[in-house]
Amino acid sequence: QVQLVESGGGLVQAGGSLRLSCAASGRSFSRHSMGWFRQAPGKEREFVAAIDWSGVTTYYEASVKGRFTISRDNAKNTVYLQMNSLKPEDTAAYYCATDRAIYRFGPTALRDQAMYEYWGQGTQVTVSS
Repeated sequence: QVQLVESGGGLVQAGGSLRLSCAASGRSFSRHSMGWFRQAPGKEREFVAAIDWSGVTTYYEASVKGRFTISRDNAKNTVYLQMNSLKPEDTAAYYCATDRAIYRFGPTALRDQAMYEYWGQGTQVTVSS
């Protein structure tokens, strides 16, 4: 049974920072790329960032590039999303997910939600103006 557990969400003022964590269990974490997605009320879930299985290559949605950083610690089976300079429009539930394939890389695939097999329960991020 694969489990992904997110943590680190909360309420922060605009311009502030949060660090999300996603702890994975139940599979060979280091062989799978990981992604972060978010869903705001009344909107569809959207891609935020992804990191390939090795941790070498990262991909970002345009609106978060330069403000958010995705990273992973394969020894701890954990992926992180450091979010700086937060804006009210970043308010959403944030979900981590694990790629269904092993050793996959490439921006087109890792931006596609259909490529991800297991999802966490989500953690809420609220940015006040």
